[in-house]
Amino acid sequence: MINKEKIIAYALENAIEHDGKAVVNAVLNKLFQEGLKKEQIKDFIKKIQEEVNSVNSIPLEQQKQQFKPLESLIKKHEQREGLPELENAEKGKVVMRIAPYPSGPLHIGNARPAILNDEYTKMYSGKLLFVMDDTIGSEEKALIEDAYKLIPEGMDFLKVKYQKPIIYKSDRLEIYYKYGEEITKKGKAYVCFCSAEELRKNRENEKECKCRQKSINENLKDWQDMLKGKYKEGKAILRIKTSMQDKNPAFRDRVIFRISDREHPRTKKKYNVWPLLDFSWAVDDYLLNITHILRGKELMMESEMERYIWKIFNWPEKTIIHTGLMQIEGIKISKSKGQKEVNAGRYSGWDDPRLWSLQSLQKRGILPEAIRKFIVNLGVNQNEITVPVDSLYEENRKLIEKAKRYFFVSNPEKIKIKKIPLDEEVAKIPLHPNYSELGERTIKAKDEFYVTNEDGKTIKKEKKANFRLMHLFSFNGNLEFVGKEYKKELNAAMMHWLPADKENTKDLIKTEIIMPDGKTEKGLSESNIKNLKEGEIIQFERFGFCRLDKKSKDKYLFYFTHK
Repeated sequence: MINKEKIIAYALENAIEHDGKAVVNAVLNKLFQEGLKKEQIKDFIKKIQEEVNSVNSIPLEQQKQQFKPLESLIKKHEQREGLPELENAEKGKVVMRIAPYPSGPLHIGNARPAILNDEYTKMYSGKLLFVMDDTIGSEEKALIEDAYKLIPEGMDFLKVKYQKPIIYKSDRLEIYYKYGEEITKKGKAYVCFCSAEELRKNRENEKECKCRQKSINENLKDWQDMLKGKYKEGKAILRIKTSMQDKNPAFRDRVIFRISDREHPRTKKKYNVWPLLDFSWAVDDYLLNITHILRGKELMMESEMERYIWKIFNWPEKTIIHTGLMQIEGIKISKSKGQKEVNAGRYSGWDDPRLWSLQSLQKRGILPEAIRKFIVNLGVNQNEITVPVDSLYEENRKLIEKAKRYFFVSNPEKIKIKKIPLDEEVAKIPLHPNYSELGERTIKAKDEFYVTNEDGKTIKKEKKANFRLMHLFSFNGNLEFVGKEYKKELNAAMMHWLPADKENTKDLIKTEIIMPDGKTEKGLSESNIKNLKEGEIIQFERFGFCRLDKKSKDKYLFYFTHK
């Protein structure tokens, strides 16, 4: 049963694991494991937010004390180590394949089959083949030349170990033609000239078309005419003979070769007859000695067609494992949409964070080890799963938690604090509160400070409130110094800050942070970030983890990682 006490317990547990700051999505993920349904989120989300805010408002030591009596309320979910065993698998004999379609870079969804295949071949000391599945595809989902470079980059980023060289289907057209002719000679395929409308009606009515009645020799001649370019796109197709009474209309005499007049990125206009997925993979899975095929549940029909073709050629069956669709809460990923946005210039490129490409995740500082753990934890089954994005971020936080901490002030507003007892204040701040070995940083200030102006809300409008400049001192709504020591009874709102006086601002760094929605946060950072190297991941306090992408004399450019 999910109740208030259980929500508080999970919020406290998450806060203690992350230096006193719980995250709503992390608590939500734990409740999913307790049995919370997607349709119940709206009933619980407000209460979860309230309890997370309440927990985050108290010091870490107090969180630990409150958690002790509640710890027994929550389940300790054991994470299964590794994946379930493969059927019909022998050590050293497993051969699997990854088969990306080059219409764009790999995204977080494509990482799943890549990682699962890699994990299994490592588990069985087997081989993993990298086959670029670059048959011509549809006009809506066009092949792009950039993908031939971007996809291997993504595989290497994920540390997927595959056999080299890469195999390109576009290099294997003559092989497919050979087996296209053989299946026609067996009387199991025919060249069809019927229109799409005729095909649809015949399937619905379980009716064979007149083209199906042609002799083998007539079909072989028509097949050769297709290869010679006698027919234009849409005028002739090679169809496999199944049963026009099959219970599934989509299985009835499916197309296995079609004509396309579009130019291919690699072969240009050399070929105009292309195999469909069913046929090309039936041939390749046999010729490449694949033992186990891992693919999405949406390709079950293609799996049945492969088995049908293997029987025609008297080839042995392979073991096929289907996985359910993986979706991430609140994130819509589409290669075709991404391609349009990049081509139109609305996205900055293939590493734009809105694409969720592996290149964009790398720029943001999402580590490949976190992606792998996230994928493996989901397991292998045919259930469709929707997971909170914080499940991925949670794995990443574990790996980057030791990141150094600094101040960044977005949308800076200058304030002046009155009645400060000293001419100059010096803040000596640990680079990480839990790892003293990282050292500390120093920030000098006088009486003027930059703070973040959030939604136009200024401190001056909150006269009765108390505030605390982190690691420095407290002041009140009248902008008057209150004291250096932290006092709980003041209930002061914590604020990160930067010096704004003329003497101490000369070394502040103009900073831009690209957010996951493509927007840019602009502001200033403390001078201590000058020691960072490009590619380093840090945490801007009270803002989030960020990865330094580029540094120059004029500005530093970061990508936001996550909270």
